[in-house]
Order: sequence, then C-alpha cells, then structure tokens
Amino acid sequence: MEEENIYPIFDRMLSRKDKEELLGQRGVMLWLTGLSGSGKSTIAIALERELHKRGLLCRILDGDNIRSGINNNLGFSAEDRVENIRRIAEIGKLFVDTGIITIAAFISPSNELRQMATRIIGAENFLEIYVSTPLEECEKRDVKGLYAKARRGEIKNFTGISAPFEAPERPALSLDTSKLSLEESVNTLLELVLPTVGKKGENI
Repeated sequence: MEEENIYPIFDRMLSRKDKEELLGQRGVMLWLTGLSGSGKSTIAIALERELHKRGLLCRILDGDNIRSGINNNLGFSAEDRVENIRRIAEIGKLFVDTGIITIAAFISPSNELRQMATRIIGAENFLEIYVSTPLEECEKRDVKGLYAKARRGEIKNFTGISAPFEAPERPALSLDTSKLSLEESVNTLLELVLPTVGKKGENI
C-alpha cells in the first residue's frame, strides 16, 4: 500500500529525446586524445566557439575544470588515472544524454582507458579524435615546461617521456597540428561533427 504513495520520479523525468528536441541538436561526445602540448585544448576551445556561433550548445571538459573540481582528490597513480577517466566519462554521459555536444580534451594515454570511456558513454555517441602531433613538436612547444621537468626526472611517469602513449587504433579523425593550422583542424572537425549533431548543424 505504501508503494502506491511513492512518487514515480523516474517515470516522470523528461527523456533525452525531449531535451534534444528542445535544443534542436543531438548530444555527442568528442573525445580528444593526444600528448601534452599536442593542441587538444586549443582545438577544443576553437571548436566550441565555432559551434556556438551556429547556435549549438557545447560543454568542454578538460584538466582545468575537472582536476580542480570533482577530481581534485585524485593523484597520478595508475589507479587514480583510471578513476579520473571513469569520472570524466560518467560526467560526459550526463551531458550527452541532455543533448549537449561535449568536448573532452585529455591525454587518456591507453586504448584501454579510452575503451572504458566509450563503453560508459556508448559507442554510438562517441567520436574519438586523435590529435596526433609528434612528440618532437610537443616537446618543442613545451608551453608549461613539463617536458623539460620530465627530462630532468622531476616529473615521474610523464606520458611520452617516461610513460607510454598508445595511439588510437581506429579514431574517427586524426589531426596533426604540426601540419595543420588551427583553422584547418577546426574546419576538418566541423565537417565530421555538423552532420551528426542534428538539424541546426545540418542547416548551416
């Protein structure tokens, strides 16, 4: 008898379809992977601006807003790196299920980590973008001085120097920013993304 009085909240929640129709777009995860300094965050920021111009709602997830907030209790051990990506994927799934174009920019150095993210979010909603800029170019840029510290042994398990990076096996797209300008990279991404995100993207 008591069960009849429980408000069936999950039966009353609006569906993903309802939210996508409201926004006039389809939610999708664009997962940018690559070495530190490869250009992931720069591309993510520029892509967000271009999609915003077209009336499409986006959300960037990167180290700045994840490591300083929900994942600020995680370090860089193997276990913490797995948990970092797991949480990012779970957050991303919530955004995608709300109809939001979600752009994740993380090194995520192994195929196993990225496959876990794909499983959580759903392969049908997941586009893996490999920012394939070579190590030599990333190290030359070294905007934050991290590669120099890693070479001196001041940073342990640094991807590309003292820890491995596994290139994606079948990325939806590869972008080498040592050969492509930012504009070229973003335009190539737009060609991939716009047809998948719904009527607003298709009509631009």
